[in-house]
Formats: sequence, C-alpha cells, structure tokens
Amino acid sequence: MSAFRPVPASAQRTEAWANDAGTTTVLDSGPDAAEWRWRLSIARIDRDADFSPLPGVRRRFAPLDAPVTLTFPGGREKHVLRLETFRFDGADVPHAQLGDGPTRAFNLMLRDGAEGELIARPLTGAMVLPLARGTRWFFHQLAGRARLDIAGETIEAEQDASFWIEATGTLRIEGGGEVVLVRIEDTASPGA
Repeated sequence: MSAFRPVPASAQRTEAWANDAGTTTVLDSGPDAAEWRWRLSIARIDRDADFSPLPGVRRRFAPLDAPVTLTFPGGREKHVLRLETFRFDGADVPHAQLGDGPTRAFNLMLRDGAEGELIARPLTGAMVLPLARGTRWFFHQLAGRARLDIAGETIEAEQDASFWIEATGTLRIEGGGEVVLVRIEDTASPGA
C-alpha cells in the first residue's frame, strides 16, 4: 500500500458559504462529508464580508495570497499575515477586511473531539517531518514543486497537488515554493 494517497480535483467540491458571502472548495472531510469531525477547505474571499457562524467548530485559518484583518464582535481585531495561521472559535463570527485585495484562505475545521494543526509556509530546500502512529498528514502544494520521500517511496508534487500521507517514520520534503501541511489526530480514516 502506498504511503501517498492523492486527493483528485474531481473529488473536491465548491460550495457557497453558509451565509452566501463567498465560496469555498472542500478538499476533504471525515469521517464522511455529512458528519465530519474535521474538514479541509480553501475559501475565496473576494470582498470584505462576515464569516459564517459555526458553533461547536474550532477553526484554523491561513490567508494564502494576501493578509486579512478579522474584526470580532466586541471590537477585538487581528491582522493575519499571508501564510500565518490563526485559531478562533467558529461561534465567534469575524468580519474580514481585505486591505491588499482578494485572497484565498486555507481552513482546518475541527469538532467532536478531533484534534489537528495547520501549517502554511515557504519551502526552500529541504524539511524533515516525523510521522507518528495515530496521526495523519495532509499535504497541499500551494506554489512551486516538491519531492516527498518516506521509506524509499517518492512522489513529486506540482502546484495545487493535494494528498494524504499515511505512514510512520521520517518524511523528507525537498523543493521550492510554498506548502500547506495539516496534521489530523482522529480515529476515523480520512476521505469520504
């Protein structure tokens, strides 16, 4: 069995936000699409807008093209830089302001005891990632290209490639560009 499981574009779906203020492309969710405990998506934010309320959801959010200023009820404000990850409660609905133009944003949403982490970063040269049992990793090549290797198995990633890494050991990622990595700790298998 391969350590790398691609998520084809045909398996991804674009849908309107719950409040119809934008759209998002769902890359994957699990354990199934309807009763997900975790969900990975890339939202398009084309104008200043309120986010949809998502009670019971813990959000991890990273702007991919330009910074976003989030203003929460009560006046708290957070300027989130490009590729910076910010955590907030889905019930705490912010208003997004686009000072530098439209952006896409990577979202990791967690509920019902699922745990996870979102990392968006430049890739220059090589990085090493330890993969532990009981943890799954999702990889998205945001820009550029990379070569991933674990236990002698290799895959090449071009821009917009997405796949799950289902293995233990040490993963080596080499290349140039920008990547998004998501760690999921959940007893359910990824994929619908």
